Amino acid sequence: MTTLSDIRARVRTNLRDLDEKAARWSDAELDRHISSALADASLAAPLEATTTIATTPGSRELSTTALPDFLELRAVELPADAFPHRSVPFTVWAGTITLDLPSPPRGEKARLRYLARHTLDEEGSTLPEALGDLLATGAAGYAAIAWAAFAIDRLNAGEDVAERLRGWGEGRLRAFHEQLRAHGRPRPLATRRLAPAD
Repeated sequence: MTTLSDIRARVRTNLRDLDEKAARWSDAELDRHISSALADASLAAPLEATTTIATTPGSRELSTTALPDFLELRAVELPADAFPHRSVPFTVWAGTITLDLPSPPRGEKARLRYLARHTLDEEGSTLPEALGDLLATGAAGYAAIAWAAFAIDRLNAGEDVAERLRGWGEGRLRAFHEQLRAHGRPRPLATRRLAPAD
């Protein structure tokens, strides 16, 4: 399983920043750029997650706060153990899921299918292994652009170093975002309904 250290090492390889005694980027700096690339990857190809929660008798409302790294609710199935699955209409506003039902639930469990941000730490990642190198490419692009901004008006080893580094970083980010689009999933419409205007 891919870990944060694995991705950081791939980013250093992409940046040719392999001298531990004279590293251009600190681990903390690279971790910040990895986090930015992971956020982009999460929006393009989010984690598909499922959880089961108890409803409150007499209430049509559920909270998204119990959903780790929540991005978007795709379906609510009520009751959770029904087969075939029974999706119910819902709306989400300000962290509250409102079930659009004629009568409120009686406390039965609901299954929520949602999209979530990917996680990456020293224990592992929810990002598919196939996207590990792509994540490192995006993080390297962010790191190069940040270094280019820092290198402007500094003494550099050659002419237009900052501009070339920025161009390299932008190229990596373009490739990263194009490939993310290819890995993105089609998103069918969830069962929702907006309330009519008063």
